[in-house]
Amino acid sequence: MSRHSLRRSVTGAPTPDEVVNAWLRTLTDSVPAEFPGAVECPALGWASSGAMALTGHPEAAPDLSPAPAFTLLGAALRALSWVTGEIGSRVDLEPGAVLTARAEEGGLRRAGRRSAGGASRLVRMADGWCALTLGRRDDIEAVPALLGRVFEGDAWVAIEAAAAGFGSRVLAERARLLGIPAAALPDRDARLRRTPLPWKVSRIAAPVTDRSLRGLVVVDLTSMWAGPLCGRILGAAGAHVIKVESPHRPDGARANPGFFVWLHAGQEFRTVDFRTSAGRTALARLLDSADVVLEASRPRALAQLGLAPEDRTHRDGQIWLSLTGYGRSEPLRVAFGDDAAVAGGLVGRHHGDPVFCADAIADPLSGVCAALAVASARRSGGGVLIDLSMRDTAAAFATAPPLTHGPHTVRYHDSTWVVECPLAQGHHPVREPEPRSPWCTPCPADTQGTNAARTNPRDIDDANAHAHSTNAPGTNPHSTNAASTNRHSTSALSTDPHSIDDTGSNPHSGMASA
Repeated sequence: MSRHSLRRSVTGAPTPDEVVNAWLRTLTDSVPAEFPGAVECPALGWASSGAMALTGHPEAAPDLSPAPAFTLLGAALRALSWVTGEIGSRVDLEPGAVLTARAEEGGLRRAGRRSAGGASRLVRMADGWCALTLGRRDDIEAVPALLGRVFEGDAWVAIEAAAAGFGSRVLAERARLLGIPAAALPDRDARLRRTPLPWKVSRIAAPVTDRSLRGLVVVDLTSMWAGPLCGRILGAAGAHVIKVESPHRPDGARANPGFFVWLHAGQEFRTVDFRTSAGRTALARLLDSADVVLEASRPRALAQLGLAPEDRTHRDGQIWLSLTGYGRSEPLRVAFGDDAAVAGGLVGRHHGDPVFCADAIADPLSGVCAALAVASARRSGGGVLIDLSMRDTAAAFATAPPLTHGPHTVRYHDSTWVVECPLAQGHHPVREPEPRSPWCTPCPADTQGTNAARTNPRDIDDANAHAHSTNAPGTNPHSTNAASTNRHSTSALSTDPHSIDDTGSNPHSGMASA
């Protein structure tokens, strides 16, 4: 990607829009530009990613239809590589491993209309399809109210039995009122009407002249996948990331220790008790001193603590990323990675019916876009609030231009599924998720220990905000999901992935935007 295509606005306005426009312009060619680890044909890239193996009916061929989204991911990662290289350490990510990191750790496989993680399902309604996620105990307990009747036995059986009596949007709206993550699958025309830009930017402070990512202090209040992935990328680019957790509600991703360590390598850990006045004061001081704040909670949650972005006096250049399921304009809607993808229309197809695309795919896509937005805003001097929606991110990828170089066939060959490509004039195996690093080049935070060793110049001295080991993120003594916890244990349902005020979530669901 050329410097010209990503040049800074002469007005000094934030440049994330410019970055996205440049990213989208790369899709005018049917074959994407060269990218480390990618292949020339998007369909073969999708087959190689491991994500294709997670998409489709478990007893049938893996689904090729979301391959254009993989093209767009490659373009986004090229843009991210360019902008991080301009203002920090260049971050080159391997796209397939980004999409399949959690599935590889958990041994997940495609399950059709049931999500790979198991907490979400696509249900046929009277007028279409609706995705619901029952990842938390409260979600399951709210099903009688959702259906308007008491039942005995399995909640999913009751939902399937009652589905024909509901419209998809009606059920999604009832679920919204009850706080259950749910989304009606939009029709094709509705998907095409969506804007391709997955975030909005507003000014909250004056920009600054220092536009480097190196030494930037990032305070991360997020959990699970999307927000932490953004923090991990910023750390790899040279920022100092401080992961903040509540002792009462630690990050639910700790139930999967390998995945958690992968997301938080080289970071500083602090535990802050949001329930105490001292803890809230300490957190407020930390947020005010940060160069970048990452949060993924319901706006009302931070407002109740007096810590909402609109309640703070922001330092010049400060960047605040608010990552939610549907954007700050829809503050009461909750989303997880799988149902957020359905809300944006990003699904696979099996005999014309929708199936889940990969594993909670709105999470890693949102994490990449969040990092791209923050890095681009920093390049223009910062001083902005970035309002990023997981639904809109999924919609941007769902509307990527289709493949244009002939039909592709998926067939079974020599004990494996393969994709036949007319461009490559041959076939390519569909790769299962496997252990591999997402980083195409060594991560500075890992190879040099820059983040782990650096002392935060804005450290606060408070008993309620203390640092834990930067090298052993799975050993937080306040975590109820310690590294020894079985990642398939149902006891993890009592652990809340939200950093502020929700009720607890299955760690196999995608990141819940509060």
